[in-house]
Amino acid sequence: MHKAYRYSLGSKTYEFRNLADLMARATPARSGDRLAGVIARSAEERAVAQMALAEVPLKNFLNEVLIPYEQDEVTRLIIDEHDALAFAPISHFTVGDFRNWLLSDLASSDMLASIRNGITPEMAAAVSKIMRNQDLILVAQKCRVITAFRSTIGLPKRLATRLQPNHPTDDMNGIAASILDGLLYGSGDAVIGINPATDNVAQATRLMKLMDEVISKYEIPTQSCVLTHVTNTLECIEQGAPVDLVFQSIGGTEATNSSFGFNLATLAEAEQAALSLQRGTVGNNVMYFETGQGSALSANAHHGLDQQTCETRAYAVARKFNPLLVNTVVGFIGPEYLFDGKEIIRAGLEDHFCAKLLGLPMGCDVCYTNHAEADQNDMDNLLTLLGAAGCSFVMGIPGSDDIMLNYQTTSFHDALYARRVLDLGPSPEFEAWLEKMQIMSNAAGACLNDALPPAFAASLKTLPAGNSASEVSNG
Repeated sequence: MHKAYRYSLGSKTYEFRNLADLMARATPARSGDRLAGVIARSAEERAVAQMALAEVPLKNFLNEVLIPYEQDEVTRLIIDEHDALAFAPISHFTVGDFRNWLLSDLASSDMLASIRNGITPEMAAAVSKIMRNQDLILVAQKCRVITAFRSTIGLPKRLATRLQPNHPTDDMNGIAASILDGLLYGSGDAVIGINPATDNVAQATRLMKLMDEVISKYEIPTQSCVLTHVTNTLECIEQGAPVDLVFQSIGGTEATNSSFGFNLATLAEAEQAALSLQRGTVGNNVMYFETGQGSALSANAHHGLDQQTCETRAYAVARKFNPLLVNTVVGFIGPEYLFDGKEIIRAGLEDHFCAKLLGLPMGCDVCYTNHAEADQNDMDNLLTLLGAAGCSFVMGIPGSDDIMLNYQTTSFHDALYARRVLDLGPSPEFEAWLEKMQIMSNAAGACLNDALPPAFAASLKTLPAGNSASEVSNG
């Protein structure tokens, strides 16, 4: 099935071993592909590979799988669930035709929604490789993906936030203080989501109960999630813990997911368990997935593919389980995979575009590690570009510095900035709550009230002296 791809430029003919090789060499430069040995050997070869890729018919991606069907359950998922009827309107396109069509007015929001199940991850990855940043922004902005649990994510002119109150020792008062801080800045409509410092069932349950008490006490239209392993969350559900969303980091190959300790059957079991709790009010999307370019390579599970194609294949896994939220933790894996601000910005726009094109409620952890050649100005740029692209949600962390995971991301203030400059509101249910609680005088305009909201004043006074797990909720 695999054939070589050739492209002649003047008197020189370039040859690419197969479709995977062509896609890798057409990818904009990044350190992870250099590490994997699949990067274009020169800027000229990259340009030629992009021209050759533009001539590849989209049908080729159905006939030439990048990882053998027999070896990989993600490949089987992609091929077995491909919707030929949805694919029909674009089935005669080459990758280049597909790009031109996506940028045209023919590709309306409704049209893009109607074909999404006919697009494979490899098709999305391929077309992204021949697109400029502005192309990725324009098309993503046209993609509408709406999900709901207690709040509605992905509506036009909205930007939600995950309130991330991580603490290096899982101190309940520290976490409660961060939650309060975030709520007072209008953060938390996507989810209040904690990465536990100690990852076990007992600790996850304690954190779930804390968040459940706060959400119930103040009747907050949001959902909670402890970002523990999916098998831990299953055990929490069995023990009666108040689980809203099930979390799992996912990759684009079966081997990557095996290294993470799960498979597609595990996710199916977890989704059914969470649905059975019926805790949603305005919807029943119960899954939360995180991804990131480089995860397959770092697990030595990339099958020789470039990291962006592997990343996009993870979106097939996510799409299968109707998630409320998906986000790429774009700069978190480190400079071995995305070296500097330019590479991180490009990757964030690619991930957002590909996921939205495939029908995912995509957000982004706009972030970098302290040893990357990046800074907060790069993150401001990416945040602004993603806001313009219609990103579903971003992170909100006290002071943009995650003191538990030791990386830099976006702060509560950054989300306010993006909402104000780009005229974006929080989710509608949360917007109404912010005004009802007197946190904001005009939530749609991201205008905070000057005074501390009465409902929170008593809670705030108790925090320094308190030592129970429920100071905020009992305040």
